[in-house]
Amino acid sequence: MSSSPMAPPLDLDLRPDRPPVLHVETPGDAPSWATQYRDALHAQVTEHGALIVRGLALREPEQTGAVFQGLTSGLMTEREAFAPRETYRPGVYSSSTWPPNQPMCMHHELSYTLEVPGLMLFACLTAPESGGATAVADAEQMLQALPTALSERFEREGWLLTRSYNDEIGASLEESFGTDDPTAIERYCHANDIEFTWQPDGSLHTRQRRSAVVRHPLTGRRCWFNQIAFLNEWTLAPEVREYLVDVYGEDGLPFNTRFGDGSPIGEDVVQVLNSTYDAHTRREPWQAGDLMLVDNIRTAHSREAYTGERRVLVAMAEPRRLADSGPAPEASRR
Repeated sequence: MSSSPMAPPLDLDLRPDRPPVLHVETPGDAPSWATQYRDALHAQVTEHGALIVRGLALREPEQTGAVFQGLTSGLMTEREAFAPRETYRPGVYSSSTWPPNQPMCMHHELSYTLEVPGLMLFACLTAPESGGATAVADAEQMLQALPTALSERFEREGWLLTRSYNDEIGASLEESFGTDDPTAIERYCHANDIEFTWQPDGSLHTRQRRSAVVRHPLTGRRCWFNQIAFLNEWTLAPEVREYLVDVYGEDGLPFNTRFGDGSPIGEDVVQVLNSTYDAHTRREPWQAGDLMLVDNIRTAHSREAYTGERRVLVAMAEPRRLADSGPAPEASRR
């Protein structure tokens, strides 16, 4: 597919405390513009890890979906979702349902799956009154900044995600697996290295062990790539955690993370992870019509608390099956 080079009218604004912002004059046909500049935009994402395009005036899901398609070779269908989403068209979703007064801390989308999105696409149709930024953090810098003993343990052991599906909290079986048929779910789990147990009440409990550090498939650089902090009980607001533990018990939480050997991750570890993310966070407030592209392996993203209406569409693309998705003793070798 041909594309134009990054020409002078495309004004890239680089600042250390925010992702790069590319200012463009509003095109008459945003999907055609996206197709034309696809390679140039991807080159900027490869160089910087993330990119905001400002000026496309994205307003409608159909138009936005066409832009997403023009920027990729095809959109992914989400599997193993942790929270419900609204589907606007195949591969185009709302942002995850999450209370607006509670932030979603840094994470790499679907880092617990065997086939992960290499590229995340976001579009802001309605900007919130305050807050709500999709902030980013560099995964290479994150790995270098963590205490060595902690990062080496996670690199050696990996991390364990446990999930308990119920009808009240988080995504349902059908929303996560695309079906509620037990046979099909078991087949998916077998194919994707997920341990599963059907509980007496018919609910599903799963466990999956994944790498915490991977090599980027294009650059070969080591990246801190996981959702250890994001899906851990100690990242939840205290009152939310207390309620969930009281209702479901320690072993029945909708989701939780552990060290790869199965031992609990303490609150102090989660605080270290989140504070390190905070030190490397770059943010830019959304403006209505913005497009954002994120290298999902090199760059973590978050959603900050907000007020007012916030409407952000999401798509995933460039599926990657990482060679080192499962931890092994060799993983810690430099």
